[in-house]
Amino acid sequence: GSTFFKSDSCSVASRPELPSPAPDVQKLAASEGLPRPLPLLAQPNLPFGYPVHGVEVMPLHTVPIPGLQFEGPDAPIYEVTLTASLGTLNTLADVPDSVVQGRGQKQLTISTSDRKLLNFILQHVTYTSTGYQHQKVDIVSLESRSSVAKFPVTIRHPVIPKLYDPGPERKLRNLVTIATKTFLRPHKLMIMLRSIREYYPDLTVIVADDSKKPLEIKDNHVEYYTMPFGKGWFAGRNLAISQVTTKYVLWVDDDFLFNEKTKIEVLVDVLEKTELDVVGGSVLGNVFQFKLLLEQSENGACLHKRTGFFQPLDGFPNCVVTSGVVNFFLAHTERLQRVGFDPRLQRVAHSEFFIDGLGTLLVGSCPEVIIGHQSRSPVVDSELAALEKTYNTYRSNTLAQVQFKLALQYFKNHLQCAT
Repeated sequence: GSTFFKSDSCSVASRPELPSPAPDVQKLAASEGLPRPLPLLAQPNLPFGYPVHGVEVMPLHTVPIPGLQFEGPDAPIYEVTLTASLGTLNTLADVPDSVVQGRGQKQLTISTSDRKLLNFILQHVTYTSTGYQHQKVDIVSLESRSSVAKFPVTIRHPVIPKLYDPGPERKLRNLVTIATKTFLRPHKLMIMLRSIREYYPDLTVIVADDSKKPLEIKDNHVEYYTMPFGKGWFAGRNLAISQVTTKYVLWVDDDFLFNEKTKIEVLVDVLEKTELDVVGGSVLGNVFQFKLLLEQSENGACLHKRTGFFQPLDGFPNCVVTSGVVNFFLAHTERLQRVGFDPRLQRVAHSEFFIDGLGTLLVGSCPEVIIGHQSRSPVVDSELAALEKTYNTYRSNTLAQVQFKLALQYFKNHLQCAT
């Protein structure tokens, strides 16, 4: 569990002393197409038809601008000017330069006494992106006399899909990989693996282990990766998910216990039929659902963590939409890898992953899918007892680690406070 949200106050004073992240924040915002343009306010009774949304162009490409028309009062001469800032304007209409001025420039002016010709020219106006930019929005203006309309043109490269082939039979083993991180608990891991095989004999299991002694696991469907001793909790999670080659990955702790209610197929069905990126289950009834609420300001956000969920999940009445879930979840591999697990978090950490994914990952919870937890009773074997004793010394954060986690979270996520 996280020790990040212990403070009940929300003030600038609660923020640790940190270097200013302002330049990095500005650079990140620019790469994400931020800050967003200011709200576009339309004047009343504009004499134009124009697109209010949906004009998109690839970098260095040309698109027609749909819906442009003039519906103003009759006049001896009609003059309409279009102005762009990140690209150039033109019209496909074959008319003299005296009628259309500024072809291929940032400003295009149409001047004619023929209203039908004006609308013909407007219907064939094009926008060309002139720089290789990504996630930018150009605000194009359309003017006639004192009337000004503005509309957005989004410059964006299409996202290349990264698809996973589940094979013609769509077998579960071609859709889901189980991943876990283990440390100084070989007996717990082996019990967990045996419970998996009872219900899912052929699913691939990826194990990341930063214990002192490597294990010998005799299972053709287990991929076992060793790490430097004590490398850490999130580093191990990163290693495990980096090796997944299926569309989905199921995260489990090394002391969980599969049972007849651990229906991976139910979680797969939820991800296949909704827009969720992550869906959690229940560990013996514990769903650990929490909401993350962000209050933004120029100097950093205030983050509030509250138990519960936002709403039921459409199409799945027993599931809900939330911000974070228990350590038993199925996720889209690609989206999980995109957020990743911060390897600087070596010991107790959980909420931090969902905070890093806020605004990127859509998270749900389906408590009907239940996994068990192994008994916490002491082991009899002296060697295993010694291992558990060593393990327990790593189980909780020291004061220095708590302070490090707070400083890291506040700086990395550009926070001023948290409650």
